[in-house]
Amino acid sequence: MSKTEEEGCLPGADLGPVSRQAYNRGSVQLGTLGGGNHFIELQVVQEVYEQTAAGCFGLYPGRLTVMIHTGSRGLGHQICTDFSKSLLPAARKHGIEVPDRGLACAPAESQEGRDYYAAMACAVNFAFANRQLITHDVRSAFGAVFKCNPAELGLQLIYDVAHNIAKWETHQGRQVLVHRKGATRALPPGHPGNPAQYRATGHPVLIPGSMGTASYVLTGTEKAAESFYSANHGAGRTLSRSAAIKNISREQFEKSMAGVIYNSRNYKDLLDEAPGAYKDIDQVVDTLSDIGMTRPVARLLPLAVIKGKD
Repeated sequence: MSKTEEEGCLPGADLGPVSRQAYNRGSVQLGTLGGGNHFIELQVVQEVYEQTAAGCFGLYPGRLTVMIHTGSRGLGHQICTDFSKSLLPAARKHGIEVPDRGLACAPAESQEGRDYYAAMACAVNFAFANRQLITHDVRSAFGAVFKCNPAELGLQLIYDVAHNIAKWETHQGRQVLVHRKGATRALPPGHPGNPAQYRATGHPVLIPGSMGTASYVLTGTEKAAESFYSANHGAGRTLSRSAAIKNISREQFEKSMAGVIYNSRNYKDLLDEAPGAYKDIDQVVDTLSDIGMTRPVARLLPLAVIKGKD
């Protein structure tokens, strides 16, 4: 588990504050992909920018990779729903005014704050386990196709990093609770939080594109300390899901997916995640590189994408 953030187990998890509804939703979804922007994508390494780091990660031009993007499924969603409601009165109790119900909160050291953190940690650990099971299934599928032991195919984990998490970390000599929502950890070379095998390079930072566009593997730099060693997780949307369905035509969708196989007979099922709904991933990655917060290691092109459903 050394190639998984927190070695696959965020401390402080406790099922006590988790509702029965959240527990029940999670109990039937372990090992499933889910809908929305979650995916399994077969990719090919198109270009390598940083030879040393790419070699350490096992990324070479022409090599096939599999990127898995999913999380805590209904368990995490229900925990968020439950606490978004219960933390509203808690915020008022602690004298906190929030401009939007979605920002419901409580002091981290309050009982309400500790309960939320314990429940959230359960969701984080569920997500680590979920991705591990899906990784096993992917390896098994490759073994079945190539009629061999999956261990012979070299499908080794590069890194499993969270992108929706709150963690106690030390920054500038202080212990702080860092919230990464749609963001991912990006530690620089030499940082003690890196796994031993990535200490010299910094751990891989995974930046998925949308269907039909490239994804990137990066590393963080010392300048990333300004963002508490965090980087973006993806390109970011330019159209909401409803706007994408309304405004992207079939012709536009099929043109953007040229050369990429996808697992849906009805293109409308995928319009909300169409490439045209997202910013240009190349420009986003270049921007972070230009300001010195991340360093590109490799660019990956999609070959096939598997989308799930809720």
